Amino acid sequence: MNVKEILQEYKRQNNITNDEIAQVLGVTKSTVSRWCNGQTKRINADTLEKLSQLMHLDMDQMKRMSTFSFEKPLLGTVKAGYGLFAEENLEGYIPVSESDYRKGDYFLRVTGNSMINAKIHDGDLLYVQACNDVPSGTIAVVLIGQDEVSVKRIIKSDTVLLLEAANPDVETKVFTKQEVNELPVQIIGKVIYAKTEIN
Repeated sequence: MNVKEILQEYKRQNNITNDEIAQVLGVTKSTVSRWCNGQTKRINADTLEKLSQLMHLDMDQMKRMSTFSFEKPLLGTVKAGYGLFAEENLEGYIPVSESDYRKGDYFLRVTGNSMINAKIHDGDLLYVQACNDVPSGTIAVVLIGQDEVSVKRIIKSDTVLLLEAANPDVETKVFTKQEVNELPVQIIGKVIYAKTEIN
């Protein structure tokens, strides 16, 4: 277990709030909230000692557990192809490095094989930075209409928007400016990287 998990269990067992913990430790409520959701990655030694006393844990144990893991949420699936409706369901959290933590916002699980030549395979996890625009040539997550999510290379011109597959068996979709506005076709994220999930 890490400090996040220990704190959550301590709060559950003792029916204590973040505000009450903050008052005892002399920190802000938002600081305790960041500990509880894993956003804060380090706790200074003095505060860690107070925390260990509050929860009746050995200081050495607390030091070992105070190395928080960096995680981002896994929010359902994205189609590497066309025709799959969006499923934005929190499935859990995926560990990331400290440097990658700042680069992206969430993961999506890939369904389909239209991006295999871009090294994006069925079942892979895409790490995505939330945004509403990307440069032409960028692989992005696109919302088509209000219910279909796809991952494609974005190609822009003055008259059309192309969603280009990275598989010769899958056709490129072409949308006029009018279709982009009326459907609409919206860029919702930039793909940072794809990785294969290890079970």
